[in-house]
Amino acid sequence: MNVLGIGAHFDDLELGCSGTLIKHVLRGDQVTMLVLTDSAYNTPEGAVVRPQEIAYQEGLKASQLVGADLICLGINTFMVTNDECLTKQINQLVEKLQVDIIYSHWVNDIHRDHQLAARCSLMAGRHVNKFLMYRSNYYDTDQPFRGNFYSDISEVMDRKVEVIKAHESELQRVRYQWLDFFTNQNANDGQKIHSKYAECFEVIRYVM
Repeated sequence: MNVLGIGAHFDDLELGCSGTLIKHVLRGDQVTMLVLTDSAYNTPEGAVVRPQEIAYQEGLKASQLVGADLICLGINTFMVTNDECLTKQINQLVEKLQVDIIYSHWVNDIHRDHQLAARCSLMAGRHVNKFLMYRSNYYDTDQPFRGNFYSDISEVMDRKVEVIKAHESELQRVRYQWLDFFTNQNANDGQKIHSKYAECFEVIRYVM
């Protein structure tokens, strides 16, 4: 199976679905992680928080820990657009890799980069038989996340934590809160399916 995970920034896929991507790798599937932005980040005053090169090196380390190939389009952070240019780039990759399943941002995410990445992915992946959306933050939105598909990641949760830890610069910025939040989130989702840890997805399409 050819698997494509799409994230707006380095760390999105790692937080939202890296446990499931690791499971694909362990099953022998070909996994590609597509990151749309360079993920550099400056404060409103212009102070550099996350340099582009560090973000890339952390993303590369994370993808290697997952066992996936990494592709980065290099769009500026906060500048993801919902247009034909980006949709075409994703679509060309979907066709080139002969993708069987896509993991994408949730389309109602409050983060604009996440939301627009999801919309372009939905269009680009409209012919892919399996399409699942994940969440990679904890912000409230005006629409509920209707998670209805679960992936048991109990056996790979330790590896997921190591993958997230690869993003040291981002973890420092958020005071390591992502680690606790997603460990707890995955534990809560695991309880719903009587396992220790799970990742939850909203299904767009899943053809058996």
